[in-house]
Amino acid sequence: MKKSILFAFAFVILLGYNCKEAKKETHEVKEEAKETIIEKNKVEVITFSMEPKSDSAVQGEASFSQTGDEVTMMANFSGLTPGEHAIHLHEKADCSSADGKSTGGHWNPTHEPHGQWGDEKGYHKGDIGNFVADEAGNATLEFSTDEWCIGCDDENKDIVGKAVIVHQGVDDFVSQPSGAAGARISCTGIIK
Repeated sequence: MKKSILFAFAFVILLGYNCKEAKKETHEVKEEAKETIIEKNKVEVITFSMEPKSDSAVQGEASFSQTGDEVTMMANFSGLTPGEHAIHLHEKADCSSADGKSTGGHWNPTHEPHGQWGDEKGYHKGDIGNFVADEAGNATLEFSTDEWCIGCDDENKDIVGKAVIVHQGVDDFVSQPSGAAGARISCTGIIK
């Protein structure tokens, strides 16, 4: 009888210990999952002022935020001529030249032909497209993609060290290598 009671007591203690361990492991897994969700949904934002180039008066601000795998670019501009203008990411975050050409060509790490974003024939990672300025010369732009990242280890996605260029004209999405968009009229470098 004593052995049965002792065995039952040991079983209850062991069961209690296993339950505590299971609860502890469950809590640890929940905390790890919560940290992963927080990290994945963490928003990182970098903002830059756009500066006039090529004797223009175009100014503005561009910000980039990353939530999980998606980067969103928000931009606003003033001093534009009314109508459509092209906007691209260029190779180098160097806006030192008066004409903006110190930024190099379009950012094209995958060596694709110039085109419209998402075109199956190919496009540069910097081929954002066109936007429209209103009659007062103001414009806003929002662009989101999972093909960019902010400061990651993937050279084909990392936008840090690139430049935002606004062009005087419209990107025709056909002319190589840059869409015949005309003068570079506003610039900012993306430096983290």
